[in-house]
Amino acid sequence: MSYPRKEYGHDQPKKYWSLHEAKVKIAAYCAYQDRCQKEVRTKLHEKGIYGEAAEALISEMISENFLNEERFAQSFVRGRFGLKKWGRNKILQELKVRNISPNCIKSGMKEIDEGEYFKTLFYIAEKKWHQTKEKDTFKKRYKVQQYLISRGYEMDLVGEVMREISQ
Repeated sequence: MSYPRKEYGHDQPKKYWSLHEAKVKIAAYCAYQDRCQKEVRTKLHEKGIYGEAAEALISEMISENFLNEERFAQSFVRGRFGLKKWGRNKILQELKVRNISPNCIKSGMKEIDEGEYFKTLFYIAEKKWHQTKEKDTFKKRYKVQQYLISRGYEMDLVGEVMREISQ
């Protein structure tokens, strides 16, 4: 018995939204999870809505409070720090990529508690220190430092934590 093969070479034609359909779908898209304007604009472009129509929809979503960049920045910072354990530098970089205004970024960064930040950094550093299978302590220290910096933690805090751990 033979089954028909699925054709992978042919792309399905994209389904574009009407303006009314777009309003309903974008409202649901924003209600499901906090979004930034860039994400909404990208979604609208994918569905064939550009220019004035897209900007009008975005401003309507803002006025109806479906789209709020300050709220987005706050939840983004909470999520990236709380769940992914990212440092401030990496979070800041990601918010800038998403074209979030400096005031919203500042508001979002206030979500990080200083004590919790240092505890998290220390926990990650200690965990990485024990996982790193390097005999030479200088190389081991370097590897752990590079890892922490790549996670977005500040160099001065990384140095402080590394001094405590390597003793």
